[in-house]
Amino acid sequence: MKKTIFTLVSMAAITLYACGGGEKKEQTTAIGQEEQTEATTDTSTTSGSAAASSGANMPGEKLIAKSDCIGCHNKTQKVIGPSYQDVAAKYEATDKNIDDLAGKIIKGGKGVWGEVPMTPHPTVSQDDAKEMVRYILSLKK
Repeated sequence: MKKTIFTLVSMAAITLYACGGGEKKEQTTAIGQEEQTEATTDTSTTSGSAAASSGANMPGEKLIAKSDCIGCHNKTQKVIGPSYQDVAAKYEATDKNIDDLAGKIIKGGKGVWGEVPMTPHPTVSQDDAKEMVRYILSLKK
């Protein structure tokens, strides 16, 4: 019983945190831009694959920085959801995968990366979601 209550409270907290709001959203954007700057610096100084270095300055990277994605995801480390590099390692950059993953950004999802559901983002356009996915998949090591 305690485990069920804890799970429900945790999901509610995660959902509220991911949805953000007002003043916190501005702080999230600022944090996202700092992470973006650090990530760009890391990519340029690391001898990674050409795909990883090509991720810099893609439209999807800017869209992610403006969104609430960083509440649950990070470029290199698992937070609540998988890191972008883990997603890139799991999926090839095919048109089908880009469409499917863009759909998950918009509609949400559950079960692929664990029990915590991904919050839906119905205000993100299909084109923007695809750009986000293209950026994420470009981070393959």
